Formats: sequence, structure tokens, C-alpha cells
Amino acid sequence: MRIPFMSGSREFVVRDLRLEDAEAMEQLHAESFARPWSEQEFESLLVQQPVFGYAVRPVGAGNHKPEVEGFVLARLAADEAEILTIVVSRSCRRRGLGRMLMDAVLRHLHIERAEALFLEVDESNAAALGLYRRLGFRDVGRREGYYSTREGRKTSALVMRRDLR
Repeated sequence: MRIPFMSGSREFVVRDLRLEDAEAMEQLHAESFARPWSEQEFESLLVQQPVFGYAVRPVGAGNHKPEVEGFVLARLAADEAEILTIVVSRSCRRRGLGRMLMDAVLRHLHIERAEALFLEVDESNAAALGLYRRLGFRDVGRREGYYSTREGRKTSALVMRRDLR
């Protein structure tokens, strides 16, 4: 899948994640998470059959090393799916890239005839919560002290669900 879109004055494209994206994924993940996943962890996930995902990059970015500005990684098992992780680079946040990544996942799950999509989000991440609620997700659970900040403070995860049928 390759979906072009404009955000401000820049043109971006959403495309399938590739194994060679793992290094960029590690770097982006480290920007946003106190316990980032390694390149090897991403490689291990990308070769699993039920795992799929999408990357967003600027049009015209060099082909020798992909400039990934965001990605989403998901898993589909039977008729339910989960977002494993989603990240947009700090320099590209609030431009609609997260929405485009989520839309790509939702299109994929529609084709696969999935019934529900789940995700976990830090209760303090107002921007992500706003996006997920606009996309029709609702709270279905809570995990106390699930996340740790870089300072060692614990925050809770909200478990969210969107029905797809």
C-alpha cells in the first residue's frame, strides 16, 4: 500500500513497513518511550505472520536510507487486532501523521474483516487520547502503574477498543 497525502507544505506517503525500517523504528521509539524497543525486537516482530504495519515518510526522502517520520505496528489474531506501538517523530507531531497511520491500519483490518481493534495508551498522553476518541475508541479497562516515565514515575494505561463491524 502506498498512500500520498499533504500536511502543511510537505507531502508525505504512507507505505508498508519493511525489515530495513527497523533501525529507524528503534530511533523513533527511543524519542517517545522510557523503555524503547531495540532494532532486533522490531526485526523479530516484522517477520511474524500476524504482525503488520505502516511507515510515513516525506515524499522525496532518499531511497538509500528511508527517512521514517512515524510508524504503526499492529497484530491481527483471528478477528481481533491490537496496536503494538505507534510513534510520530517530535518534529512532525500535530500534522495528521498519526491519523494517517491509524487510517491505514483500519483499512487493512476492514479488508481482513476484523471485528475489533484494541490499544493501550498512557493516560497522560492527551494528544493520543484525543485522536483515539475521535476515531471511535472507547475505554474498556485500565492498567495501574503500567508505564514508567524517564524520571521513574508510574502512569496508568487505558485499554481502549474500537468495534469494526
